[in-house]
Amino acid sequence: MENRKYLAMRGEEMLQTKSDDRGFTLIELMVVIVILGILAGLIIPRIMGRPEEARRMKARIQIESIETALKLYKLDNGCYPTTEQGLEALVEPPTVDRLPKAWRKGGYLEKGNIPKDPWTNEYVYLSPGIHGDYDLSAYGADGEAGGEGNDKDINSWELE
Repeated sequence: MENRKYLAMRGEEMLQTKSDDRGFTLIELMVVIVILGILAGLIIPRIMGRPEEARRMKARIQIESIETALKLYKLDNGCYPTTEQGLEALVEPPTVDRLPKAWRKGGYLEKGNIPKDPWTNEYVYLSPGIHGDYDLSAYGADGEAGGEGNDKDINSWELE
């Protein structure tokens, strides 16, 4: 019985406190909206410039992955694929130039295909290379050799 009285009194208190609550005023809501607008104005331009940076990072990672596959190919076969054999030698046994001694069944790239660079162009492979045993490049956003900024090439011999 006493519990019911306590609960009834507690319910009245809750009702009273709820009726005393006030919502946000229009001015408070406007201040919050203005603050959010200012933050969005500062943050959104920074985020919008990031896709190109992400593409460049993806190209670096893909080049490193292809380099690993090239090293495994050399380990099995004693040499890198020639320019004529190209990167296709990593997914299918070459039929021209120096034929591989012990080509690995299933190939050397995990997914069984040669990735395109993030700008949907083919990677450029040269072996023997000018800068080493082989040269591997992505030509950047413009898809042409050379360039500045987003068009700058990403080269295997320049990666750290």
